[in-house]
Amino acid sequence: MRMPSAPWTAIALVGSLFGMTAATACSDDSLMDRYPPGTGAFDPGSVPPGPGSGSGYGAGGPSGGGGDGGSGGVIDPGPPQCDDSSKRCDHMFTYAGTGNEASVEIRGSFAPGAWDDGVQMTRQNDQWVATVPIPYGQSVQYKLVIDGTTWISDPGNPNQVDDGFGGKNSLIEATTCDPWTCEELPGTFNWRDAVLYFVFVDRFFNGDPSNDGPSIPQVQPPAAYQGGDWAGVRQKLAEGYFTELGVNVLWLTVPMDNTDQAGQGNGESHMYSAYHGYWPRDLTQPEARFGTMAEFKALVDEAHAMGIKVIVDYAMNHVHASSPVYQQNQSWFWPNDNGSGGNCICGDGCSWDGAQGRRCWFTSYLPDFNFTVAAARNWSVDNAVWWIKETGIDGYRLDAVKHIEDQWIIDLRNRVKSEILPSTGEHFYMVGETFTGDRGLINHYVDSYRMLDGQFDFPLRASIVRTLLMRHGSLNELVNELNISDGAFANGIMSTFIGNHDVPRSIHFAEDTPMWGDAWDGGKDRNWSNLPGLPGGASAFERLANGFTLIYTTKGVPLIYYGDEIGLPGAGDPDNRRFMAWSGYSAGQTKLLNHMKKLGTIRAAHPALRRGNRQTLTVNTDTLAYSMTGSGETVYVTINRSDTAQQVGGLPAGQFTDALTNESVSGPTVTVPPRSSRILVQ
Repeated sequence: MRMPSAPWTAIALVGSLFGMTAATACSDDSLMDRYPPGTGAFDPGSVPPGPGSGSGYGAGGPSGGGGDGGSGGVIDPGPPQCDDSSKRCDHMFTYAGTGNEASVEIRGSFAPGAWDDGVQMTRQNDQWVATVPIPYGQSVQYKLVIDGTTWISDPGNPNQVDDGFGGKNSLIEATTCDPWTCEELPGTFNWRDAVLYFVFVDRFFNGDPSNDGPSIPQVQPPAAYQGGDWAGVRQKLAEGYFTELGVNVLWLTVPMDNTDQAGQGNGESHMYSAYHGYWPRDLTQPEARFGTMAEFKALVDEAHAMGIKVIVDYAMNHVHASSPVYQQNQSWFWPNDNGSGGNCICGDGCSWDGAQGRRCWFTSYLPDFNFTVAAARNWSVDNAVWWIKETGIDGYRLDAVKHIEDQWIIDLRNRVKSEILPSTGEHFYMVGETFTGDRGLINHYVDSYRMLDGQFDFPLRASIVRTLLMRHGSLNELVNELNISDGAFANGIMSTFIGNHDVPRSIHFAEDTPMWGDAWDGGKDRNWSNLPGLPGGASAFERLANGFTLIYTTKGVPLIYYGDEIGLPGAGDPDNRRFMAWSGYSAGQTKLLNHMKKLGTIRAAHPALRRGNRQTLTVNTDTLAYSMTGSGETVYVTINRSDTAQQVGGLPAGQFTDALTNESVSGPTVTVPPRSSRILVQ
């Protein structure tokens, strides 16, 4: 938040086989929650220093924490935490076969329904192979099914038991392991299949001008309400805009009532409105400028009817000073007092980090909840649960997590498990944001069973921007960051992204001469004047397309920040929140938008891209090739960031179809045009 400024199924089993282990660790925090408007300050605290500084929560209001450019270390998260009954141990099955089999499948007792719908083996190095998660501490019986019709016991396993039909089942004795994985989360929707679109409601589409409301005095247009509403989101839903992009989850800005008062950015003269939603006033009412509660419920219902989930921002760290809950219960809030005769404003009298970071006020008009007070914590968690029950939303993007007590998150997860899951049968997704390069801090909160499901991967985002968009360093750096994230967040349902509402628009990092020289730059030097325009030509849009190709063809939940699908321009907050453009696209914008639609289709068609295991095939300064293997398929991806065509090798021999162009190409080396990618399938 950046303020001013079902039980196990065979399908779940297959997901786990190819990397869909349950999330068990997550963290949250965001840029705007660490930096007051207009300061441009960065207080890294205990975070390793990096080359850049996060911007303030400048024009939009507190929205998380400030960022640093540090890469963080390689984090060993340890095994996920879950009961023994939920633990799984990876077991490799092999079968030499006769060489005449067209297919081999493992069926057995390793998961409910797996006798009827098992796991396909793949042919590797003259044998059939599959790695299957089997129950921890429990014996497993199984058979091999040849070509879909012939059932046999495993000739490589002498342990057998009667199958009750005159034959034998192969037996694996009770097995334990360390590390283990945990079974997939309940529900019919697997959040590892999500493609997330951040709808900044006020800046998206004005579907009902009658709810625009009066202007707020002293607030200039870039920081004022601009008319977007839930009616506008519903209209774009009905038009199929999100479906065409392959989006199946919407992230909407805070839906609750916010103050109509203006607020001054810290250290600057500009005044802001609460258009972003991070200055909550009445947490029991919807924001009238967005619509009625009935309209919001209709939006959720209509999205669900189209197979699209809805998550919303929830700002729990603070309220606006005009909020009734503050006016009536001031003992529930930390005093604006640092104990030494001064204010306790984050970065001004108190630190952004540690114990002070959990009690400091983002601004003098945003009282900070004291969640060590049980009554305050219970009231806030009750409110969060009420919004879920009242609206039918599917998840939360939780704001400013590192600024609150962990117990708030733990209480919410427990309430969701006891009150929401039994009635819906679906896992409630909770994702946080910590604007930092410190993976240890990000990972602190990641635990689907106890806290959050995932975080936005800021360190990886910085590397994507630096290497693919800005063309700094070598793509070896990008591979290293991908590998580190795989280890650091192996059990989290992390969100991969390139842009969001707390950083300058991505298109400007991708220009021939990048507008900023540091991927962590907040763009505050051009957020009110000398505003950037749309780049000409196609090169910047092609580089941004390369970045999206990467996050759409690797594990994680890819995020589209509204407008990035057309390369919407903008500097730092509030300029990075311009109203969405719906017409008049340049050739470069049209090319990027069409590319995004293709990526959505390709990702949906190939589970290996969202659940598979990644293997680097070749990498050098300007090119990268990797494979994604899972769900019985392997997809190959090649990326060329240079301005000339490149030969990219490391692929198997044979014919491939480029899913992006439908062009037929041959391995083991393919030509990749300048600033482009190939997604190769056989």
